[in-house]
Amino acid sequence: METSRRRVLQLLGLSAAALATPPVFNALAAGAPAAKPKIGPGTEALTARQWAMVIDTRKFKSEADVKPLVEACHSIHNVPHWDEKRWEIKWLWSTKYESAFSGTASGRFASEVFEGRPFLVLCNQCENPPCVRACPTRATWKRADGIVMMDFHRCIGCRFCMAACPFGARSFNYRDPRPGIKQTNKLFPTRMKGVVEKCSFCAERLAEGKMPACVEAAGGKLAFGDLSDAGSEVRKLIRENYTIRRKINLGTEPAVYYIV
Repeated sequence: METSRRRVLQLLGLSAAALATPPVFNALAAGAPAAKPKIGPGTEALTARQWAMVIDTRKFKSEADVKPLVEACHSIHNVPHWDEKRWEIKWLWSTKYESAFSGTASGRFASEVFEGRPFLVLCNQCENPPCVRACPTRATWKRADGIVMMDFHRCIGCRFCMAACPFGARSFNYRDPRPGIKQTNKLFPTRMKGVVEKCSFCAERLAEGKMPACVEAAGGKLAFGDLSDAGSEVRKLIRENYTIRRKINLGTEPAVYYIV
């Protein structure tokens, strides 16, 4: 009897330790990296203190300008496509100005200026992400470089993070997503039913020294770089252009800027 009791206590202790351990993918657990780690022969990971994206909305005239970016993102990340909207999974998509910037004090007739212009939206990789605070299993966490990550294996499907996100940037797999993938990219993990997923600024590509897939496909419509570097392209664009961010009044400090 004593042996059984001791075994139960050991198992409980191991379970508590597992939850207390940071996710294995969090390579930047504390502070910015001191050096760029080698990934392969002649390859270095791209690093930053605070990754950020700048979207030049003036260069998006129609949905045709958005489609290649969405396809590039969804294809390499095994995002399933469903005809039924209720099953929809989105990492990157477009919406109207009124939806993207609801509550923005930008003038009574501002929407008329942007009528017909698609606004690309995605996870904002917030500096103060409420989704991270809401997650009970640490399945979502923020890296030191600002990217909010997802550990699909830790996710228990409670959807607290979805309720906490004010941008609707997270999707839930109500069904097995694998049948909805036309061509599987074996270099990126597929998910399972009951798991939340979202954009991660292509963290896996940054580790290989590559820019995010949407940035490569954008042809100059998007810029990506280190917000803390005064000489970076993103800082230059923010300095020289009028930019806005989504729901800035909530204090989440989004890392995605829009040139309007």
